[in-house]
Amino acid sequence: GAPSALMLQPDGKILLGNLLQYNGQSCPGLTRANADGTKDMGFFAGNGGAGVGAFAIQTDGKILIGGFFTSYSGTPRNGIARLHPDGSLDLTFDPGTGVNYKVGRIVVQSDGKIIIAGDFSTYNGVARNSLARLNTDGSLDASFDPGVGPNNEIYDAVLQPDGKLVIVGSFTTYGLVSRNRVARVLSTG
Repeated sequence: GAPSALMLQPDGKILLGNLLQYNGQSCPGLTRANADGTKDMGFFAGNGGAGVGAFAIQTDGKILIGGFFTSYSGTPRNGIARLHPDGSLDLTFDPGTGVNYKVGRIVVQSDGKIIIAGDFSTYNGVARNSLARLNTDGSLDASFDPGVGPNNEIYDAVLQPDGKLVIVGSFTTYGLVSRNRVARVLSTG
């Protein structure tokens, strides 16, 4: 199948998500191509990677993946995981039970905290409607609390230099205030 997510890494390699084959070779839904288009044989996604639809690269080269999945290489991970640069699962990032549906967008702040957006109502059992911020270890950052948040899915999010977040999606309210598909969120949620 055709990939539904891709990201250019700083080194010129390309992450591809949600595909069954790459260049005639089977892959588990997640693979990486070299800058010349050949499959990166040093990237091993194991049996993980199915349902990956979002990526973010941290400054240390580790890869955050989001999407609609419940495990990565046999380890439970609901919708969010972090990989080492070689594609193996980073066990120091522990999202607990993760999200209850899917992560569609990941944004890494300059301080290393991680914003996730998508279509979910909980993160590790705590109410978070489609928007949450995580600490670098995968735990929920309680200082970012969107309250009621958006009333439907967030498709994309962009972090402004001042720390505010612009979101777009199928929502019509944010925090019970009318916001038709576009909203700007303060750095506190």
